[in-house]
Amino acid sequence: MLFRFGPEDLHELRILIVEDEYLLAADLAEAMRARGAEVIGPVGTLAEAMKAVETNWIDRAVLDLDLGGEMSFAVADRLEAAAIPYVIASGCSADSLPERFRGKPRLEKPYRLEALTRLMAA
Repeated sequence: MLFRFGPEDLHELRILIVEDEYLLAADLAEAMRARGAEVIGPVGTLAEAMKAVETNWIDRAVLDLDLGGEMSFAVADRLEAAAIPYVIASGCSADSLPERFRGKPRLEKPYRLEALTRLMAA
């Protein structure tokens, strides 16, 4: 698949992708790599996401909140504690989020990959 984006450059950024929908995760990883990022993952379970955060240097993360019925709030808390910027890319509405996550950068599914790459580059 060929991606055509604007000038967003993710060169040398290590981006963790936490997403349990296989096709979306694969497209997202390809889009990030096309912009120059080194992709960690994608990982699709809470356990894999926690391990990835604990064992990798991460510059930014894309975080789906509902991973097969498990909520990834603990991953977001770990990212927050490590001062790692992340974007919530989820089907969850803002109203359903715990208060501590409501001000975080968020894209509601379905989202455009171009919008996500712009947030990652910011």
